[in-house]
Amino acid sequence: MRVALVVVAHSARLAEGVVEVAAQMAPDVALRAAGGTDDGGIGTSFDRVSHAVGELLEAGHPVAVLTDLGSATMTAAAVLELLGEGVPARIADAPLVEGSVAAAVAAQIGRELGDVVAAAEGAGAPPAPPAGDVPAGAHTRTVTLVNDIGLHARPAAMLANLAAGFDAEVTVNGADATSVTALILLDLPMGAELEVAATGREAREAVEAVTALVASGFA
Repeated sequence: MRVALVVVAHSARLAEGVVEVAAQMAPDVALRAAGGTDDGGIGTSFDRVSHAVGELLEAGHPVAVLTDLGSATMTAAAVLELLGEGVPARIADAPLVEGSVAAAVAAQIGRELGDVVAAAEGAGAPPAPPAGDVPAGAHTRTVTLVNDIGLHARPAAMLANLAAGFDAEVTVNGADATSVTALILLDLPMGAELEVAATGREAREAVEAVTALVASGFA
């Protein structure tokens, strides 16, 4: 079963907003907002976090928890400590919005809990520089971005989801095509050219699929 996410924030509206954004990138991932106090104020609630995590665990989901500030992390840690060792739930030390989106995309493509947490935490790290030359023997194609917002959050998530489904190492302008953060940081607007390259058993299929997605305007 897919990893699920719990977003813990000091504001209920903040947590719900992050969940709303992440859901656009990962429609098949179970997401829960656990923001604010029990009376609707600013703060965090042990009971709200406990209920959200417990509900997902009972449904069979491993759970990744994303938090906004230190006290939210402390509340989430207290919840997981009470659940005991061996429970498939972890807190990601990651920026709330970027980490939640990266984690949601990783969960959407079926990554395990450790990989989902790593994806969230990697969203807060400086990106690796794009690779240089295209590897010898790689399949390549160049395609133009035709959608009006360019390669921003939702298109990047769609591209990453697609690229991750192939047995191939896929890059876009030298960046890892399975990393939403790496794709967004390319900062490519409408009209920009993308060089899609891939190596591996399904390299040709991956390149054709990615270029078709981009050419369609991410329709």
